[in-house]
Amino acid sequence: MKHLFLLLILPALCACAPQPVSLAQIDAEEKAGNFTRAAHLIDLYIAEANPPAATVYDLQWRKDRMHRIALEFDQTKDDVRNYIQKYYPDVNDEMLAKWESEKSLEARTIDGERRYFAEAAPNLFRINRDAAARKREINPPAPDKKEDILQTHLPEAVAAANRTGKPLSPPVRMKVSYRVTLKPDAVPAGEVVRCWLPYLREDNRRQTNVRLLSVNDDNYIISPPEYAHRTLYMEKTARQGEPLEFAFEFSYQSAAEWFGLAAKTLAPYDTDSELYKNYTAERPPHIVFSDSIKAVSARIVGDEANPYRKMKKIFTWIDETFPWAGAMDYSTINNIPEYVLENRHGDCGQVTLLFMTLARYNGIPARWQSGFMMHPNRTNLHDWSEFYIEGIGWIPMDESFGVNRFSEDDDVKYFYTNGIDAYRWIVNDDYSQPLFPAKIYPRSDVIDFQRGELEWKGGNLFYDQWTWSFDVSYE
Repeated sequence: MKHLFLLLILPALCACAPQPVSLAQIDAEEKAGNFTRAAHLIDLYIAEANPPAATVYDLQWRKDRMHRIALEFDQTKDDVRNYIQKYYPDVNDEMLAKWESEKSLEARTIDGERRYFAEAAPNLFRINRDAAARKREINPPAPDKKEDILQTHLPEAVAAANRTGKPLSPPVRMKVSYRVTLKPDAVPAGEVVRCWLPYLREDNRRQTNVRLLSVNDDNYIISPPEYAHRTLYMEKTARQGEPLEFAFEFSYQSAAEWFGLAAKTLAPYDTDSELYKNYTAERPPHIVFSDSIKAVSARIVGDEANPYRKMKKIFTWIDETFPWAGAMDYSTINNIPEYVLENRHGDCGQVTLLFMTLARYNGIPARWQSGFMMHPNRTNLHDWSEFYIEGIGWIPMDESFGVNRFSEDDDVKYFYTNGIDAYRWIVNDDYSQPLFPAKIYPRSDVIDFQRGELEWKGGNLFYDQWTWSFDVSYE
């Protein structure tokens, strides 16, 4: 009888025993937005399954990515409603749901709570045409100081190129002080913090006379020019209760450049060259010739054969179709061009990647370039690109600066289809490339390199743990 009792109870005990965590469970919880549960299961899976180091790295990155999304979606419904009420006093849940369904208001469910992207409410009045019109009526926009500068600067660049027969204009000289400050006690006292700061490319014809004026540490390394991300690297030791600052100062000259391609006869591409093959290729996960990319291309490019006219059609369509809006962290987006197509908006880097994908699909070599826009009173991070024309070389273009509607002169109106202004600080000639020295943990920005990157032996230090700023003067 005793043995029979044991035989009856053992299956019940086995049925109650916890089952090992599976990757499918983790996937399901993450997809459902149950980030806290998914992160817990990741920890259990690592402890129980003892997976290979590469798998552990990937799983820890997924935890990091969920943390980043949660930081981005930090607004409640009341937060969003309070902002929108300035322009829609009668805003209600039905209106919010409608805007969400139209993808004018970005929201997602995280750990069972409906949460909104940090820029969701301001973006509504950038993305949605009716909302944007209402805001303009109630709160007319201030004059664009950047555009005031460009109205004089761009015609001068075009005139200089026409007068000299050379693309480059006389340069602007700038002096910059840049700093990154780690918050007190972000890492334990005595720990070494590694920091990569954005430096200047010295291998670009538009950016000359680079002078490093000061660094707030005697030991630093500037990355070799062959690295696509140009960095100034330092290490410092944290002190208890004190911020940790990494700073340097430099000066340089930057020239506008304009090629006047509309008036030129363009040579056919050498389609057998390595340059052509490399820069017209797909590059997953973001440069992918998907069905949606092919459909868009057929609609806007058609049977056009001239490479400049092709890219001008792409440029103009993107400019007219996708308004600028504050962007989610790029590391949280699986395919950025597809995100732009689906959500009908994009910031500078997002529309740049869409342009590059469409250009490459249409046989136009295209590559990334980024750094900062340095216009007086309008400095900021910024991304743009270059495309290649046989016999001429790499030509800058800035998708997000778009068509200059302040001018009726086509050369000025479409300046950014084959030129760029002088107020730039070029840091990067590609995206998602290695840093020098090598970074151990995933970067805060896995696409671009602008604000900087920090880490210590305990992991990456994300943007919520440090601040960045810079000052510029014009000489």
